Amino acid sequence: MAQSLVEQTARRILDMVEKERRFLPGDKLPNENDLSRALGVSRTTLREAIRILAARRVLKIERGRGTFVAQPGQKETAIDLNALANLRPDLASLYELRLMVEPRVAYFAARRATAEEVQRILRLGREEEELIARRLDRTQAERAFHQAIARAAHNALTERLMPIIYEAIDSGVQLSRAHEAAVEHTLRDHRMIMDFIAGRDAPGAEAAMRLHILHAMEDFGIQTEGL
Repeated sequence: MAQSLVEQTARRILDMVEKERRFLPGDKLPNENDLSRALGVSRTTLREAIRILAARRVLKIERGRGTFVAQPGQKETAIDLNALANLRPDLASLYELRLMVEPRVAYFAARRATAEEVQRILRLGREEEELIARRLDRTQAERAFHQAIARAAHNALTERLMPIIYEAIDSGVQLSRAHEAAVEHTLRDHRMIMDFIAGRDAPGAEAAMRLHILHAMEDFGIQTEGL
């Protein structure tokens, strides 16, 4: 699959940071108008590209200050799998759990999926797109898509988390029926996830999944600042 303009822009900025070393850790990126003009893209495209790289921990967005190259060595918080079994969490907690788990699952899926598993992920993604286009219930399709990614990660413990994650997925599908923007985000984000997995780009798949979950949280009014 061809990369979207957002993905191409994210890759260009990443090259500026990692290959060309134009910007070092702690450096502030040029303002939005100047950088979008330099890259030849719209500000909307630039914002989405920056969000991908922020989700990937390459950049750090600071409200009121701008966008900076992140410092190296940041770590994600581990979770206690044994404490999850009997929880009945609220929607915000469910989505925070997704944010902790699913981006890394997508990372390993991109690395470990067999050719057949990649094709299954792509097929399920396309089937969900068809359901959305026909305005039919996509709850099971959404589950199947994320389950296929989880299985492609080839980690036995992931299966223990999926029933809890399904609660968030099911709730998200129900809520999105009243949020047109949420449906559009799902379509765009799923395509991005599919592209990265098909391209075996593990960091890209991780960042795309993180962005997908953050979009859903924002669409449903769940606090995301600092996540």
